[in-house]
Amino acid sequence: MEGKEPKVGAAPPPAGASSAKVGADSDAPPTTTTSSTSSTTLPRRRIPFLPRGGREKTLLDSVSGAAREGEILAVLGASGSGKSTLIDALANRIAKESLGGSVTLNGEQIDGRLFKVISAYVMQDDLLYPMLTVRETLTYAAEFRLPRSMSRARKESRVQALIDQLGLRRAADTIIGDEGHRGVSGGERRRVSIGIDIVHDPMVLFLDEPTSGLDSSSALMVVQVLQRIAQSGSIVAMSIHQPSYRILGLLDRIMFLSRGRGVYYGPVDGLYPFFSEFGSPVPDNENPVEFALDLIHELERSADPAGRNALIEFNESWRESEKSKSTSPATSALQMPLQDAIRASISRGKLVSGSETTSESDTSASPVQTYANPFWVEMAVLTRRGFTNTRRMPELLAIRVGTVMVTGFILATIFWRLDDSPKGVHERLGFFAMGMSTMFYTCSDALPVFLQERYIYMRETAHNAYRRVSYVVSNAIVGFPPLIILSIAGFVTFLSGIVKQVILGYTIVVAILAYFLLFSGYFINRDRIPHYWIWFHYLSLIKYAYEGCCRTSSGGAAGPRSASCAGCRCSTGRRRDMPYSAQLKVLSVMSEALGRNLTDATCITNGPEVLRQQAVTDLSKWDCLWITVAWDSCSDTLLHCFATGEQEQEEVDQLNHRLYNNLGITM
Repeated sequence: MEGKEPKVGAAPPPAGASSAKVGADSDAPPTTTTSSTSSTTLPRRRIPFLPRGGREKTLLDSVSGAAREGEILAVLGASGSGKSTLIDALANRIAKESLGGSVTLNGEQIDGRLFKVISAYVMQDDLLYPMLTVRETLTYAAEFRLPRSMSRARKESRVQALIDQLGLRRAADTIIGDEGHRGVSGGERRRVSIGIDIVHDPMVLFLDEPTSGLDSSSALMVVQVLQRIAQSGSIVAMSIHQPSYRILGLLDRIMFLSRGRGVYYGPVDGLYPFFSEFGSPVPDNENPVEFALDLIHELERSADPAGRNALIEFNESWRESEKSKSTSPATSALQMPLQDAIRASISRGKLVSGSETTSESDTSASPVQTYANPFWVEMAVLTRRGFTNTRRMPELLAIRVGTVMVTGFILATIFWRLDDSPKGVHERLGFFAMGMSTMFYTCSDALPVFLQERYIYMRETAHNAYRRVSYVVSNAIVGFPPLIILSIAGFVTFLSGIVKQVILGYTIVVAILAYFLLFSGYFINRDRIPHYWIWFHYLSLIKYAYEGCCRTSSGGAAGPRSASCAGCRCSTGRRRDMPYSAQLKVLSVMSEALGRNLTDATCITNGPEVLRQQAVTDLSKWDCLWITVAWDSCSDTLLHCFATGEQEQEEVDQLNHRLYNNLGITM
């Protein structure tokens, strides 16, 4: 069956629970299962792509195979061959509109929400909280993924069993660590990353190059863990770059890709007769996978089109001949209905993210809940995790508080005991403007912190570990104590949600804060700002902090009693049209009455008049306070909105990056 040829976006339907058939026509070799297992069929998978030149390219074409329950399927190929694209397609990480063909589980179309619950996807990068221990990391994952109806004792038992399964008993109470804190090794970090996504014991597990960046020993241990996961009753499908000979012994089936086309599918031992019949036998004592990759690379570089397609065409004829020899019964005859197969897996001890089943009469509905826990449970768990991670980084809070204290000390000693002269009033206003803007700049350290967390957030919400709004609320709660001192950090956190790099983020933050200061009303009064820029004045967050301080200091008659206007203009309401000698006489009388030495450069005024001169008249100090608080809440809301869309866009960007690499296009 050939599907429509759509555009590239993000990814199709899944692969499934017990025997997963991937890719090509419906006459692919049948799979054998027992009556309690399920299968997934993907007839003729094609991913067309429209590069910048406008000519359509097909990234995956007629890729077929099968992944059975209890086995590991490894997808191999050179860089740009389509390994990760195929895994993304099977893991439902590409929009359905971007794929041809269809995906079924046990012969039935599978809902994407259901597939998120019964499957898991492990990213190539290890995205973990550095100050949590291995046990705490897995425990929090269990509280997200496992239903509330499961007792705490059972969850702890599941975490301990997972630690043993991952071979992490000795490192269970060691922190994950980062550049500044020593923690677990690279191989142990990778196993923890896998553990987070399999804590609910998924029926299908996808991994994107889980051994990338690891030494041979650590890579072997990771694949051994995957073998134990498969033997527990799961389907494991992964992309892998160049496995060692020892790792090959742990793989049940392998699939080679060449520029998006399948060139071999079958057991590792089948490589020897396959390449012998092709005319290029595997030499003795040589890793057959390395030989295959070298041969595929050599054929891909061939100038003759027939040479480039020789192995692909031979693979098709080989598959046909193997099919004719096969006497296995049809898989469909042994398949159970989809919901029955899932329930059978659950009854055998499989855990899923939901806790209740839906009505059995609705065969299209998910048999489990979309989320394992209610909103308030998710928020509580996220808040505890955030406080735990933050509490173990006292240097971060110390730096924040210390920076503010040092800044406050410098400003206080510079602007010490300002008088009520015209210069003193001007200096006081400058103090407010500099103090508020400096507070903004010292909060920019929130940027790299959240940039680190945003990828964790995207990974965890991708498979419904918790609701997005739960993270936003818990993030606000965790950040509230520091916000008492650093109430502006919420805006910086929002900015970090829409940028992807720390350097770019700092540049944007500094630029925006500089514009906020420029339009705050200190350098140019509100009533003198051009009408086409007045909107930015009200957008400036520094405006409200600056005006609030001005209101507090100069809001009444007890405020500064001198202003920088010309002498008799403020005190008499008249211009300087009287003789200079008369002005001096008036000032002398006023000086005697007030007990102050007044000159022609000063006048008598009160705080509200100073504010009117600065055009600080439209908001009260309480209005400024509530607007500042509302700004922080709005930043968290915008963070949620941007992060929601950013997660989907991130997956699209990653896919497009791979597609360009497959086509040899420099982005």
